[in-house]
Amino acid sequence: MNRTFLPSLAVFALAACGGPARLPLEAGIGPAPRLPPPEQALIPAIEVAKAKGWPAGLSPTPAPGLKVNAFAGGLDHPRWLYVLANGDVLVAETNGPGTDPGPPGIKGYFFKQFKKKAGSDVPSANRITLLRDADGDGMAEFRSTLLSGLRSPFGMAVIGNELFVANADSLVAVPFTPGMTTATARPRTVATLPSGRNHHWTKSLVASPDGRWLYVGIGSNSNVGENGMAMEQGRASVWQIDPRTGAKRIVAGGLRNPVGLAINPWSGALWAAVNERDEIGSDLVPDYITSVRDGAFYGWPYSYYGQHVDVRVKPPRPDLVARAIPPDYALGPHVAALGLTFSTGQRLGPAFTRGAFVGEHGSWNRKPPSGYKVVFVPFAGAQPTGMPIDVISGFISGGKAFGRPVGVQLGRDGSLLVADDVGNTVWRVSAAA
Repeated sequence: MNRTFLPSLAVFALAACGGPARLPLEAGIGPAPRLPPPEQALIPAIEVAKAKGWPAGLSPTPAPGLKVNAFAGGLDHPRWLYVLANGDVLVAETNGPGTDPGPPGIKGYFFKQFKKKAGSDVPSANRITLLRDADGDGMAEFRSTLLSGLRSPFGMAVIGNELFVANADSLVAVPFTPGMTTATARPRTVATLPSGRNHHWTKSLVASPDGRWLYVGIGSNSNVGENGMAMEQGRASVWQIDPRTGAKRIVAGGLRNPVGLAINPWSGALWAAVNERDEIGSDLVPDYITSVRDGAFYGWPYSYYGQHVDVRVKPPRPDLVARAIPPDYALGPHVAALGLTFSTGQRLGPAFTRGAFVGEHGSWNRKPPSGYKVVFVPFAGAQPTGMPIDVISGFISGGKAFGRPVGVQLGRDGSLLVADDVGNTVWRVSAAA
């Protein structure tokens, strides 16, 4: 690409970008979000914050009645968390395996620039780190590399005497008991997982309460199937895997990128935080949390939010659109909902006793930006109700992202732990009093 071409290319792309949001963000939140007509543009609206990391003395802003401190800093792109029975915290220091070439042509050139600006092009550390707060002061004074040499590890779960880790291409297990600080055994491969281009490489993981099954979230290999549906076999879905034999089946499909997985404590149902599609405007499509019903189809790529047809997908599948069901609760367009965990009366105060915490990594393609915070969605009974409550915010300011929240988990002491992959920190949120 020659130098004289780049400026004209930039002007052309800006002219062809989608416009700013026309609706308030709140319109795209709740069980029945407003869905305006889609916009069609060569390049989506671009408003990506430059990844900067936290300046000395700054930290996320907690909600009234809460406080925040660094549980552990100096990590290498911490994305996901898992809390062990003894209170130790496992952190997946990880990034994508680098096998996705991105979209072709003009769009691909700009996407690469935005990915670099957002700080998501760092190499993967490929390890699981153990953090321990032995003296109970809310900061981890001990850390150890528990497992290394993995391939973009993400989800973690303990069943019996084994630790299961979902790599980008496989589910593996090692012998493990809480208290160990290093796992030296060679991992056994439980099951292979779809990989290839790895447009969405994360493989989240949660165990059923009885330990009989593992559930794995597997994202799509494209935005809306533009690489061909042959590339999407087994993807955009949640799998159920037998941890002993590796036998597997698809529980539900049509979920573009199901990242956070958690068991709803009031219904026993599996829930997921899902990233929806891009490039049809700043107001579309809301990301969401939803129950994952066995045998259900949630629309991707042929439709969104039930049976709203995406005309970009060729050939259309009206038979599948007719089966598509809407998700339970919208979080707003392009917030990048990733982390998900439920609160059942933990010690953060009465406003946070019953509901779901969601880590919103933040938009790259919305004007104005959305997400860049952790929210709490109140529940009544087993279903969401009302509007989300900000738990910690302040991750973005003046077009700069000091941090971006990803995984969220409740510590054994009732605090909320948040993995920040740009700030390279695990934050701890607790009651101020």
